[in-house]
Amino acid sequence: MTTDDEGRHIEFVVERLTRKHPELSTKTVRDTVAHAHRHFDGRRVRDFVPLLVERNAEAELSHASGVREVAIGAAGGRHRVD
Repeated sequence: MTTDDEGRHIEFVVERLTRKHPELSTKTVRDTVAHAHRHFDGRRVRDFVPLLVERNAEAELSHASGVREVAIGAAGGRHRVD
C-alpha cells in the first residue's frame, strides 16, 4: 500500500466514523483517528493499518460517546441504553 493509498483509506475511516457517531464533532473524530494512526508510525508493514486504525478509533469513540450519553441522561435528557 502506498502512502497516498493509506491516506485515502484513513480519510474513508474518518468519513465512516463521523457518520456512525453523529453526536461527536468531525474534529473529535478526525483527532481520534489521527491519534490512532500515529500509533503505527514507523511500522514496516502498512497493509492493515487503516483497518487497525478504524478499530482503535471506533473503540475510543464508542467509549467517548457512551460517556457523553450517560452525562446527558444524568442531566434529565434522553440517552441510549446498550
